[in-house]
Amino acid sequence: MMWLKVLVLVTLVLAAAVIAIRLSARLPSLDGRSESSAFVDTADTAIGRAVAASLAAHPGLAGVHLLDDGHDALAARILLARAAERSIDAQYYIWHGDITGTMLFEELRAAAERGVRVRLLQDDNTTYGLDETLAALDAHPNIEVRLFNPFVLRSPRWVGYVTDFPRLNRRMHNKSFTVDNQATIVGGRNVGDEYFGAGDGSHFVDLDVLTIGPVVNEVSSDFDRYWASASSYPAERILPRVPAARLDGIHAAAQRLMQSPAAQRYVDVLQQRPIIARLSESSLPMYWSPVRMVSDDPAKALGRAPREGLLIARLDRLLDRPAHRLQLVSGYFVPTAKGVDAFTAMAGRGMRVEIVTNAVEATDVPIVHAGYAKHRKALLEAGVALWELRSEAGAFSPRDAGGGARAGSVIGSSSSALHAKTFVIDGERAFIGSFNFDPRSAHLNTELGFVIASRELAQTMSALLDATAPLIAYQLRLSDEGNLIWIERRADGSEVYHDGEPGTTFWGRTTVAFFSILPIDWLL
Repeated sequence: MMWLKVLVLVTLVLAAAVIAIRLSARLPSLDGRSESSAFVDTADTAIGRAVAASLAAHPGLAGVHLLDDGHDALAARILLARAAERSIDAQYYIWHGDITGTMLFEELRAAAERGVRVRLLQDDNTTYGLDETLAALDAHPNIEVRLFNPFVLRSPRWVGYVTDFPRLNRRMHNKSFTVDNQATIVGGRNVGDEYFGAGDGSHFVDLDVLTIGPVVNEVSSDFDRYWASASSYPAERILPRVPAARLDGIHAAAQRLMQSPAAQRYVDVLQQRPIIARLSESSLPMYWSPVRMVSDDPAKALGRAPREGLLIARLDRLLDRPAHRLQLVSGYFVPTAKGVDAFTAMAGRGMRVEIVTNAVEATDVPIVHAGYAKHRKALLEAGVALWELRSEAGAFSPRDAGGGARAGSVIGSSSSALHAKTFVIDGERAFIGSFNFDPRSAHLNTELGFVIASRELAQTMSALLDATAPLIAYQLRLSDEGNLIWIERRADGSEVYHDGEPGTTFWGRTTVAFFSILPIDWLL
């Protein structure tokens, strides 16, 4: 019985340690936290004046420009930041301290130096290594940083997960960048080199929209409610203080980094993007349509949001039931049994249901792929079309997609992983945002996106998906024996059939198979 006594003793010691950590690492009080809200009198700013004529010509509508290229997506953020006169409100899940992350930190600092009020609301899950930078930014009189759902114990972070898992497992996944309450960028991109096509590594294929018009006020109001939420903590109450001179260090570090060959190459590419001239000249092409913002109640991060406060509930009300066709793009796709039933019912009504996600060789989160892989046969048997993005799509011209469209639009190109979150309904409406089709987005994380009622935009996206999927993704089929087949179409028109997961090893397939049988879909 000695082993039982030892087990009991170890259990008691661990329980005592957890209690001690919980007591010593309590979240600070929010009493006395400063209050602020979006500026509304910004029509006379540079951006306000630049968009006034276009908005007057399209009363009640929003102007939407697709940012389907990473370079354009970063250039748009930089140019908006440089044009800011009153405010920048930035809300992100991930912000890396790499080339592009440092560039944008520097733009926030420079804007604040001009007198612009900067509010940065950053989810705290991936800020490891950025405490000094965030604290230095927060020390600037015109910059306020808040951490959403923060870790009180800064290192090691895993201890926080062990002692406070129910709270820390819920994250703010929203992404928005709003300037002067006149223009906003919303979509799937975080801030980091892999999202903006910088560096030599593999890149994420993602999708944002730059938007002007009435919906910008909705985004600003939503930012305000997250900023004032019970999960939003002033950085100064969480992070160790740093000397004021540390802010000068951010500027110096940015200057040094921009002298590196990799950064110089990237900046050279950035400066050649047509979007720079078009934004500067206020000649950026726009889709004009009604646009509705959908987001989660920030109380979702504490498990307290009512059903009617969830993004998924609002999507149900706004989108109605698809009648003819659903095209869904999600880098992290976990349908669950309930989702399979829903897609099966759609296909059973004669709808075309097409889903694009990552192949296991392209995904950056194999455990999430496992949550999808076990449902593939059921979806195919129901008549749902499945496409899986390849990690290497091969060499082909950007014009091969036809119609003058870039082959990389919407779902990617070679050496990439899918990160976009979008769907198109009946060629009439589109959703673009941060919401993945998985249980985590539906029930745990907070999300943000736009429902865009533009037939022109929806049909453009639909045509791009039709044209590019065969070039860069495997098409899945079932053999006569009921086994999965991956069809790879080559640039020369030939087809290669794979009867096993392409680009994988035995151990990789075994890992996916193992996670597929675990009851962990709710975590994915």
